[in-house]
This record gives sequence, structure tokens and C-alpha cells, in this order.
Amino acid sequence: MKILVTGGAGFIGSHLVDALISKGHTLVVIDNLSTGFKKNINPKAIFYKLDICDPAIQKVFIKERPESVFHFAAQVNLRRSIDNPIKDAKTNILGSINILENCVDAGVKKVIFASTGGAMYGEANIIPTSESHMANPLSPYAINKLAIESYLNYYYNIFGLQYVSLRFSNVYGPRQNPKGEAGVVGIFCEKIFKHQNPTVYGNGRQTRDFIYVDDAINASISAMEMEGLGVYNISTSKETSINMIFDLIKRESGVNCKKIHIKEGGGAQKKSCLDYSQAKKVFGWQPEYSLKKGIINTIRWYRSKLNYEKNGSIL
Repeated sequence: MKILVTGGAGFIGSHLVDALISKGHTLVVIDNLSTGFKKNINPKAIFYKLDICDPAIQKVFIKERPESVFHFAAQVNLRRSIDNPIKDAKTNILGSINILENCVDAGVKKVIFASTGGAMYGEANIIPTSESHMANPLSPYAINKLAIESYLNYYYNIFGLQYVSLRFSNVYGPRQNPKGEAGVVGIFCEKIFKHQNPTVYGNGRQTRDFIYVDDAINASISAMEMEGLGVYNISTSKETSINMIFDLIKRESGVNCKKIHIKEGGGAQKKSCLDYSQAKKVFGWQPEYSLKKGIINTIRWYRSKLNYEKNGSIL
């Protein structure tokens, strides 16, 4: 099958491309490399350096004629979405509509969309939080994700374009860019291996639902292969505090360091944990990686990366 992935040079998207190629699919990648890296792109993939808002994307769809599309490209910087919500909406909403319009015109059968789970429900009153919980997005970034889910439903009802929206919890793992809008795992790993003390906002008791990238990829492929459509949480249904993440990374890395607590800004989410039972029920997916195993794999990657940057060889 020929499959197109937007954001295929990014953290999650590049892992997805690798996995799909390993399954024998032909891959087309669209990425503007604003946060992704060309070195992440599998050499077997067909690559177009384009922004998702660019009208030239039409030529790619006409030429390549993908059967399925994974729409994983986005402006993902939460702070930037707050500082400039107009620009954020132009990229994430108008860019997504551009992709969906071309999907319809090119006869694409199915779209799998990378939504957000952690930011979708706000301070939920039920933990773990299911898809039936009222959405309460607390940032322009999350508002845009919810809007795109509505557009997906519109394009299905009007044009028959099938879709699955995956509300990911906090994805972590190799290739996460600690200098971009990375999660706390990536930031902590780089700080620790550079012998710097990581910063923790507030008391560090905030909880998140951390899912290893390979589990997120397996869920994405299962969503493509299943019959039907819908919105699904992709998570572990386990709460872990920021303090616990720091302690685990410190212990497994063997690096002696300490965390520095600073004042927490207003509006920070205290708890986030998603219920993935619907994904398990409908398309048989469940996470396979324990937090410890995923952290160990991530530590190994960051250690190799930083050793290579320092010495020119992987130690």
C-alpha cells in the first residue's frame, strides 16, 4: 500500500515511517523540517519538503495517489500557540483542511490523525479519563486539535473519508528533540547526560500518562488496519509524577544529579491520565512497554547520541 505521512521527519512520524516500511508499504513523507530532521527520514521513503499549508501539496497527492494518510504534522509548541493563536490556527487548522481537501480529491480511503489526549480534557474529574468525558481544552493548541476532529467528522459525513483520531497521552522515546517542544523525559535525559541539573516546575507532584513511542506506533498502525472509524485514547492508563520520572531516569542512568524546583506558572495541569480501554476493545491494541523498559531504551539512545556528538563515535 502507498501511504503518505505528514510530519514524517519528526519524533513520532519518523518512527511510524520506519515501521510501515518494515511492513512492506511504500511511504511518502511531507515535512517542512521546522522541527523535524532530514536525518530521521528513512532513505526508502519518498520525501517532499513542504509545509502542510502549501498549495503545492496538491501536486504530491496527484502524483503519488496514497491510499491512506497519517496526518502527524503540526505546530506543537504549546507556549507558541498561546503567544500567537492566530498563527497557530493558520498552521494547524488551515493546514489540516488543506490535507483533507487533497485527500478527498485524490481518493484517499482513510486518514489517521495525531490528536492530543493530555491536553484535551483539561482537569478531568474522572481519572483515568475516557473519550466520553467532556472535552475541556485549555490552550489554543488543544482547541485546534478538537476543531480538526470536528472537521474529520465533517469530511466523513459529506465525502465518506474514513478517519481515526488518536488522542495520545505523553509520548516519549528515542529521537525526541529536547530543544523543541519535548516532553519532560527528553529534557531530563539531555540535562542529566550533560551534567546539568534538570528544572522541575512546582513541587513535581503533577502526574502524566507516559507512553513509549513504539506503543504509540503500534496503535497507529492498528488504527489504519482496522475497519471503522472514531476517536480513541492511546495511553497506558497509569499516572506517574514528574518527581518519579526524574528519580527513575537518575537511577537507571547512574548519573549523580539533583533536580531544581522553580515556581510553577499559572494554568498548569495537575493531573492527566487516559483510559485506553476503547482502543483495546475495538482494535485490540494495548501498550506493551513498561515505563522502566521504555526509559531504559530512551536513556540508551540519548547516551549514544550525546557521546557521538562529543566524540564522533558511539560509545
